[in-house]
Amino acid sequence: MKKIIKTHVIPKNSIISKGFHNYHYCDSFSVVTQTNESLDSITTTIFQTPKWADLLMGVRNTIFSLFGLDKGGYKDHRHIADHYPIGSRAVYFTVIDRNDNEIITAENDKHLDFRISVFENVEEGKRRIHLTTLVKYHNALGRFYFLVIRVFHRRIVIGLLKRLIKK
Repeated sequence: MKKIIKTHVIPKNSIISKGFHNYHYCDSFSVVTQTNESLDSITTTIFQTPKWADLLMGVRNTIFSLFGLDKGGYKDHRHIADHYPIGSRAVYFTVIDRNDNEIITAENDKHLDFRISVFENVEEGKRRIHLTTLVKYHNALGRFYFLVIRVFHRRIVIGLLKRLIKK
């Protein structure tokens, strides 16, 4: 059985923290995959959230919008493409940087900012995909919001990476 590995370390050679320092939270999950799909296609697969996660986002939008949190427009503004240039949206999130091995997406809100990296490297002839999240809080509401979301974050990330094992 192929494993999903979790660390609190940004993968070597990743560009996710470029210009994003003093973050408060970091995790990185990785999995070996056999797929020959492009990094952009893998990013699309990863960001296609399951229905139960979409339901949670609806609950999140309802509750936290009362506190002024941006609702995002996740389902209303889904963008899927064969290639995600800088400035475009990769499914839900804005691509802020990329290279041949990594796509960095981000969203900024008045309560917190986050970065998500989909990074690939080859180790011993095996393709490993890393999904890394960095979060920076701006205030107590951002810290509280992520404390609530963090309960679901791990489960969602693992579920998203499991799809790559099947490919």
